[in-house]
Amino acid sequence: MGVKIRLARGGAKKQAHYNIIVSPSRTPRDGRFIEKIGTYDPTLPSEHAGRLKLDLERTKYWLGCGAEPTDRVKRFLAAAGVLQREPRAYPQKGKPKAKAQARLKGAAEAKAGTEASPGA
Repeated sequence: MGVKIRLARGGAKKQAHYNIIVSPSRTPRDGRFIEKIGTYDPTLPSEHAGRLKLDLERTKYWLGCGAEPTDRVKRFLAAAGVLQREPRAYPQKGKPKAKAQARLKGAAEAKAGTEASPGA
């Protein structure tokens, strides 16, 4: 079974804080975990020292054991210099579908045709 490094939510409604934990991939988000390796408090300002606390030595150990970090934890680890994170981009996702592209192309051609021949 795979092991994940992920966030477990804590705190009250609209006052969230997160524990960075190592847990089996099949356990629930706030369920049992193997080890707590850090904390993240999004309510603090980004430059505050207590916003992210991470035990880098234990994190490197679990990464060496094959633990897979989630995307948010990868961002934290990349900022700490532990690993490289590839930027994610979805250029195809925002494109219009085929019918909409044909409609836009037709509209652009019609507009170009009316601009080319000034009104008589």
